[in-house]
Amino acid sequence: MSPDFWNDQDKAKKVQRELGQLLDLIGVWEKNFRDLEEADMLLEMAIEERDKDIQQEVAESISILRSRIDQVELECMFSGEHDANNAMLTIHAGAGGTEAQDWVEILMRMYLRWAEIRGFGTSILDYLPGDEAGVKSVTIMIKGRHAYGLLRSEVGIHRLVRISPFDASGRRHTSFASVMVMPELDETINIDINEKDLRIDTYRASGAGGQHVNKTDSAIRITHLPSGIVVQCQNERSQHRNKDMAMKMLMARLYEKEQEEQAMAQQNLHGDKKEIAWGSQIRSYVLQPYRLIKDHRTGHEEGNVDAVLDGRLDEFIKSYLLWQP
Repeated sequence: MSPDFWNDQDKAKKVQRELGQLLDLIGVWEKNFRDLEEADMLLEMAIEERDKDIQQEVAESISILRSRIDQVELECMFSGEHDANNAMLTIHAGAGGTEAQDWVEILMRMYLRWAEIRGFGTSILDYLPGDEAGVKSVTIMIKGRHAYGLLRSEVGIHRLVRISPFDASGRRHTSFASVMVMPELDETINIDINEKDLRIDTYRASGAGGQHVNKTDSAIRITHLPSGIVVQCQNERSQHRNKDMAMKMLMARLYEKEQEEQAMAQQNLHGDKKEIAWGSQIRSYVLQPYRLIKDHRTGHEEGNVDAVLDGRLDEFIKSYLLWQP
């Protein structure tokens, strides 16, 4: 290590964090190799002794190992500056009224289940219930290694086609919801925000009480006047902590806006800025008249609709990481 390594504290922390992530990745691969060698030896023993119990044990070990390798393969595809960061995921209802709000709730559950399967931590930062059913909008903090890198694949418009549970005539309806994903920025990213440009309002949290948000007067809404960006947080009991989290969300939104403006110059707009309606979807979830989920960017399809809606998203994420420019 260079003697002047710690002279620049921010740079040193960033290098240490990257080193820790690389060491973790190496450790995972080393464990996979050890487990593969052990399975290979057990397989030889099972063949020699014709032991069906050991053969079954090896088959189960290989299945688990294959799943672990698939996950670390995904992590090797990341190249973005903030791919290793935690993610803030926001879902908004689009065209479709109550149907769309119910669709937001389905998507919310899907992402929460995906995070649970991967062992990621989650907390709901903001939650606006629907007028009759479902959810108008929700923001979820997802904490885990490469959460943002993985969830970048979800940015855009998601379209649902199904027989409406809210239509007494049993007609087929199409609903839309937009998904936006932002990285949780670390201390090395400096976003200049003038306090005079902010309008800060407090309000009573709304929603499903203890299940989703804290129903107190501590909820915070921050409006960034120059850009018109509005963020809000109602998860914590402390007004101060809600403000801190809302400021993090605002910094992430402003950073994303800056990146999008650069992308616009290259005619490479993000999907979440499209109209939340026909013709702009990145993925379609068709439950009627047939059952199929298709990603329109990558062409990847899954017929097991229930599994995907229960959080089995990794194949869509992997196909996106392989496809992205």
